[in-house]
Amino acid sequence: MRVVYPACFVAMAAEAWLRQRTFTPVFVAGAALFLAAKLVKYWAIATLGPRWTFRVLVPEGSSRVVTGPYRYMRHPNYAGVAGELLGMALMAQAPVTGAAATVAFGALLLARIRVEERALGSVSR
Repeated sequence: MRVVYPACFVAMAAEAWLRQRTFTPVFVAGAALFLAAKLVKYWAIATLGPRWTFRVLVPEGSSRVVTGPYRYMRHPNYAGVAGELLGMALMAQAPVTGAAATVAFGALLLARIRVEERALGSVSR
């Protein structure tokens, strides 16, 4: 995930450059979505505090986080990541790499969510 995530953005930027995309209202909409997604992502990370990590860890005796954005959804960090990818696809006006990146990284996110849900299965709500 640490390699694929930045590679998605590089690929979309490369497509935008190759197609000589310009600033349009679609770019502005993508930038707004990207910014909103970034805010959700960092809110989720800040809510987890020192519990946030790239690895799936559930410390002994811990409980599910149900504050901050976790009050509204189970995986707000990943919703933010998906929004970042979609926002960048719009900003870059990159239909090929945008779709490919969203599908490929979306599959990784779904796999990661399954792993996290299994790990959190023993944690009470």
